[in-house]
Amino acid sequence: MHVYLQTSIKNSKKYKGINLNLVIWDIESSNANTDFGSIIEIGGILVDENLKEKDRFNLRCRLPEGEIPQAMALIVNKTGVEMLTKANLSHYQMLAEVEKIFKKWSPAIFLGWSNIGFDDEMIRKEFFKGIRYPYITNASPNKRTDGLNIARAAYAVDPTVLETETNEKGNAVMKLESLARMNGFESGGAHSAIFDAELTVKVLGLIKNKQQSTWNSFLKTASRVDAEIVFKKEKIITLNEYFYGKSRLYLCAPLHPKYCIHPVYQWGQAVDLRVDVEPLLNLSINEIKAELKKTPKFLRTIRSNKAPMILDESYGMKTEPYNAMEKELIYKRAKLVRENEKFSQNIITALREIAEEKEQTKSQEDILAEESIYQKFTPNKDTALFSKWHSANWKEKLKMLDKFEDERLVGFGKKIIYQESPETLPKDIFSEVKRGIAKRILSEKKEKWWTCKEFYFECDNLREKYSKENDHAKLKFLDELNEFVMSIQKKYENA
Repeated sequence: MHVYLQTSIKNSKKYKGINLNLVIWDIESSNANTDFGSIIEIGGILVDENLKEKDRFNLRCRLPEGEIPQAMALIVNKTGVEMLTKANLSHYQMLAEVEKIFKKWSPAIFLGWSNIGFDDEMIRKEFFKGIRYPYITNASPNKRTDGLNIARAAYAVDPTVLETETNEKGNAVMKLESLARMNGFESGGAHSAIFDAELTVKVLGLIKNKQQSTWNSFLKTASRVDAEIVFKKEKIITLNEYFYGKSRLYLCAPLHPKYCIHPVYQWGQAVDLRVDVEPLLNLSINEIKAELKKTPKFLRTIRSNKAPMILDESYGMKTEPYNAMEKELIYKRAKLVRENEKFSQNIITALREIAEEKEQTKSQEDILAEESIYQKFTPNKDTALFSKWHSANWKEKLKMLDKFEDERLVGFGKKIIYQESPETLPKDIFSEVKRGIAKRILSEKKEKWWTCKEFYFECDNLREKYSKENDHAKLKFLDELNEFVMSIQKKYENA
């Protein structure tokens, strides 16, 4: 009833480099917290290198059993109680369909609008908790980039590429709905997954048509390896970064090719060429650490695994303050950085020590299983069992949990069975899972996840706001949602 799925998937030709198909995708979620929220809608469009549509899908699912949603998230994505409870697919079934489609559409470059900061994180964690391989959108042969990064870089190169609104600080607004509307696209359906994917295709199409010369550059860094190839090869690059609401271009010289990657975070490192390099060359490691704390920064980070926007040096050369500098001075500084192996080595050592010091001062608070995707990788032995686990019936799934070495997967598996086939679980495990959910959602404390108490507090504040605005539709929406959460609370109060 709430599901549309098109499955006439064409076999993707295995293109090389930037000629891969693109998957433009978007999600809507029950909560803004990527660790504890859930995807409740996901849509995607498969396009070729010319952004011509080849296929699409859109899926909606029921809210996972025992989860308390965030009211504001549901208002934004227009998800009422009926959708949360009566969609054709369960959450588990929807993730299975997504995995199937993404595998069929591979190899491809996956991108959305601000997906690297949110959608990618959400789907990784959903797949992790769902006993599926988490890195489906960027593990080889797939790559990923971000439509928002592309738009910011395009606008930094040429502000006429897109019509934009201006905010109160005088900065260009880069929200998808705003850009679509300002550039003549109907945006009334924004914040449904497939509609936002469609808007992303349209906005990117404008950029591609107007900036043919830079479009390929935007896609050349869609994997860590590709990004490293670019900055290890080039003596000077233009790096696009976004700070304080503005998209800026920095003319940089990557460090010596042997010592140009952060030893802990694996991100590229480059020197900003506005800086006088010579006084830095013979500094000790401790002196370099002191310099790294100063502003403006002499060192720029190239986030190699987050699709950095790296452009030709010519773009930075035209930008302030570099356009007022002598080219000979710029090239001299770049040469000093590139060829001074010891200087680069000292910077990398300083960065390692800073990262180690930061690690020692990190909070010792317990990390819950849902938050631990980057703390510890799942053993390959367990990953190899995923497909077999999903193809087994529910009784077999329960037995197979004993084969997982990673205890986190065992916990996730019990919860999946509880949500999908509760009658399969022995009484003790059923009670254990139910009590675990109850303990979380009925907590009176301020928690990382949404509790009943937090929901009611949020709901009351929103009621006050919408009452003042005389927004009867939203007030009715909140009343229905409140009743729904009260029914969940009642179910778990006697766990």
